[in-house]
Amino acid sequence: MHAPGTPASVKGGGRSAGAAGRPRETLSRRQRLRRPAEFREAYDQGRRWVGRYMVLWLRSGPGASLRLGVVAGRKVGKAVARSRAKRLLREAYRRNRRFFSGEYDVVLVARREILNARWDEIVAELLALASRAGLMPDEG
Repeated sequence: MHAPGTPASVKGGGRSAGAAGRPRETLSRRQRLRRPAEFREAYDQGRRWVGRYMVLWLRSGPGASLRLGVVAGRKVGKAVARSRAKRLLREAYRRNRRFFSGEYDVVLVARREILNARWDEIVAELLALASRAGLMPDEG
């Protein structure tokens, strides 16, 4: 069973289609950052926005296309807690990626407080940080 306020899709699961035969809604390999050098580039470029539940880093450069990298350090907790924090961040990004634009890659770093946050608070913070970072086109 998942925690209250957490969407059922954040739960772990197998690699096959859902029980209703729906295709998986995960980020593809091309939509994720996987190489340590790409994470390092994001940190080295120094463009970050800090929130209560996460830190958003932007990376520009070759191949940047709103790919996502997620990090949860040991300060977040033990392995189970870190995995949960990363699942929450991935799912929040996946569900809201369509609102973002730009030639950047995004690295989200979980903070300890994310483990006690409500789902709507996580999403609201992600959108606020993305807006401050210039990932959301101007309404108008």
